Amino acid sequence: MDWLLGKTLEELTALATQQGWPSYVGRQMADWLYRKKAGTIDAMTNLPKTVRATLSRQFEVGGFAPATVQQSTDDTKKYLFPTRAGHFIETVMIPDAERATLCVSSQAGCRMGCRFCMTARQGFQGNLSTGEILAQFHRVAESDRLTNAVYMGMGEPMDNLEEVLTSLHILTAPWGWAWSPRRITVSTIGITPAIRRFLNESDCHLAISLHNPFDAERRDLMPLQKTWPIADIVRQLRTCDFSGQRRVSFEYILFAGLNDSGRHVNELARLLHGMECRINLIRFHPIPGSPLRSPNNEQTILFRNRLAQKGLLTTIRASRGQDIMAACGLLSTESSNTNVKRKA
Repeated sequence: MDWLLGKTLEELTALATQQGWPSYVGRQMADWLYRKKAGTIDAMTNLPKTVRATLSRQFEVGGFAPATVQQSTDDTKKYLFPTRAGHFIETVMIPDAERATLCVSSQAGCRMGCRFCMTARQGFQGNLSTGEILAQFHRVAESDRLTNAVYMGMGEPMDNLEEVLTSLHILTAPWGWAWSPRRITVSTIGITPAIRRFLNESDCHLAISLHNPFDAERRDLMPLQKTWPIADIVRQLRTCDFSGQRRVSFEYILFAGLNDSGRHVNELARLLHGMECRINLIRFHPIPGSPLRSPNNEQTILFRNRLAQKGLLTTIRASRGQDIMAACGLLSTESSNTNVKRKA
């Protein structure tokens, strides 16, 4: 059965008029879906019973309850959600003082093949629909107190751009969740044509997964460097205006002995010289069978300080949820493998 969740106001209004109902029924449905977060069509009590009965024969609100929830000692929570196609995705709620940030997935699996990513080992299993993306916001226990969102979960958001843009539209529209775009950051490894469209059609923040400024070394970590070189991505971003409230940042996972040397500092300074941006240093969360490891705390601070001395605004992102399979993709991979064994 089709989901109402994920439909825009325009789509809901069109649905209403196709059924011969007043166009305002579309706005009423949007209000129930995105402001009141109705769990069922019957809960939409200001719709006539005949309207609700007709809707219920063709649609459901949509969204699945989480299959499992893990809570860390630091109160980070990792949710495992099933998809409509029978796969699993991960959603992480990260509390921090007055903030509650949701890290959402945009795909099941991923086709980008990054060496350091557990999700990449699953391969590409499918794009999430707009409804499946928004269901992550609706179905976490903290739904009513979320303050921020990052599209940094499973998958490459720019590889599912249509659904991601529609979800952002609903999250920020006055008839939807009415969030400020400044509360949302979308991450990408750097699919250049999609970045261009994203910047034109959304006001949300942008994060680029950089991880190494040298072409050959980045290509070894991230095969898509061959198609979309980081130098080309930065050149494109230099044509955009990030001097206002909108922000571009560069995500940089530190790997001991691989991308944490003085020459990497110098090349990052050269590559990003003069840009209005920040670098977020991220500690690597180990994944099974990988020789990659994170430098110790002193080395991480030294790397940050060297970048700061070069004039680059640099922060170290706090590691969260390390006791609950922190690396993205670990929990869903385990669940997928368990399902395969059961079917066998």
